[in-house]
Amino acid sequence: MIEQIITASTFTTDEQELKQAVAKAALDLIIPKLNTKSIVGVGTGSTTNCFIDELAAIKGVFDAAVSSSEASAARMRAHGIHVMDLNATPYVDVYIDGADEVNPAKQMIKGGGAALTREKIVAAASAEFVCIVDQSKVVPVLGQFPLPVEVIPMARSFVARRLVDLGGTPVWREGTTTDNGNWILDVHEFMIEDPAAMEIEINNMPGVVCNGLFAQQSAHVVLVSSSNGVDLL
Repeated sequence: MIEQIITASTFTTDEQELKQAVAKAALDLIIPKLNTKSIVGVGTGSTTNCFIDELAAIKGVFDAAVSSSEASAARMRAHGIHVMDLNATPYVDVYIDGADEVNPAKQMIKGGGAALTREKIVAAASAEFVCIVDQSKVVPVLGQFPLPVEVIPMARSFVARRLVDLGGTPVWREGTTTDNGNWILDVHEFMIEDPAAMEIEINNMPGVVCNGLFAQQSAHVVLVSSSNGVDLL
């Protein structure tokens, strides 16, 4: 039960300990739902890394994991967790991932780690999406964190001009290439009042592979850690 994973004990406000606390809470949440045939989807980022470390302790409880990035896959394999390609399984029971920002509607900005496209694919393929964040990631309106947009390299300047037309300030994340071989534009100065509409509009631009708005595919559950414990958003 969700109530069993929420603690009233006092945590330090140290960022790493907050991440570890919410990662453990996520593990406690999903354990009752897992069996030897279960497939666990795992995202990318520092909070997700904490979850991977927790997941290793129960690797015999579920069948395999599907990863949203090569980095997360490597970390899981180092723990002895069996990692499958998404194409090799017809289902994913639950997907666990962090976020760069999340609003009260459980809509998110993701992609700080440049894995947004694969994260969105695995989230969409999963029966349940559990988002894990610390309190600093919860915002009333998305947009303070720059919105990542994955683009085909030849379309970078074209897409950037279109994003300027929408009122944003795109900055090429030089030196970063996604696992898909593409580039990232980080769009500053957006205050995103309608994330679902913005997600569609940007994705419809020729040359855009995916953008970091998770509004069409919002989280089912958001766990938030703070100095007071772990709570539901």
